[in-house]
Amino acid sequence: MSQSMKLTDEKLYSLKTVSKKMFRLISDRLNVNTAYVTKRGESAMTVLSSFNKDAQTIPEGYSVEYGDTYCRLIILDDADVMTTSDLNKDEITKKLEVTSQLGVKGFLGVTLKDLDGNIFGTLCVMDQEEKNFTQDDIDYLHTSAEILSYLIELDQTRQHINYLSVPIIPITEKVSILTLQGIVDETRAERIMNEAMQYGAEKEIDYFLFDLSKLAVQDQVFPTILYNIVQALRIMGIEVIITGITPKFAQLESNNNQLSKMGVKTVNSIQAALDLIGYRLIEK
Repeated sequence: MSQSMKLTDEKLYSLKTVSKKMFRLISDRLNVNTAYVTKRGESAMTVLSSFNKDAQTIPEGYSVEYGDTYCRLIILDDADVMTTSDLNKDEITKKLEVTSQLGVKGFLGVTLKDLDGNIFGTLCVMDQEEKNFTQDDIDYLHTSAEILSYLIELDQTRQHINYLSVPIIPITEKVSILTLQGIVDETRAERIMNEAMQYGAEKEIDYFLFDLSKLAVQDQVFPTILYNIVQALRIMGIEVIITGITPKFAQLESNNNQLSKMGVKTVNSIQAALDLIGYRLIEK
């Protein structure tokens, strides 16, 4: 699965649901109060799901800047693990602000990756009492993390399938809207082009209104893909008008000016696009 397929928290249903069921088993097996999964963001680590047997130590949604986390120590370790019997006595962790905030001692954490080896976050356990975790304990938590990796893949696959759809909405016999949502990689772009061209030919439409308001643009890939789609439709005699341009897309376009060079018309709403070509939506 592509690393660009980044999942928002609400899309991680499988990971969140199953991890909650696993946490009680992990807690019993390692004799700890707390087990949790974190997700790495651009600058912080956020607790995605958690379990606290007795004391409420780590709530879901708890977020800490990456540089002040135990997660950073886990991810930077060659073995993808960090453990200490007492966070307050360890020379590195006792200096972290989070240690005084949490008030816990025993800690064990491993890196959580997807099946492609990309770092997703961490799987951790902690307790109010000192804990000396064995190599068997570490191996057990690594195995648990590997199981969770398959759930990340499942959530990625589900999102990828949803993104593969190409929603085309007819407005009139000659005008249709193509709404582009989510991430558009090369595979999905090819499908969009094929379906748009096939639809345009079968319906003999004159105008395609491309709505980009729900589009997620990454790595400056999509502007070139959009250029190719517009060119293909133009060859077929279909005019493209673009609406719903996001600030990020506008920034990328200002750097390459591909749409400007093609003379593609851009407007700020679907209604404005319809006005431009002489159509108007009338409420009954």
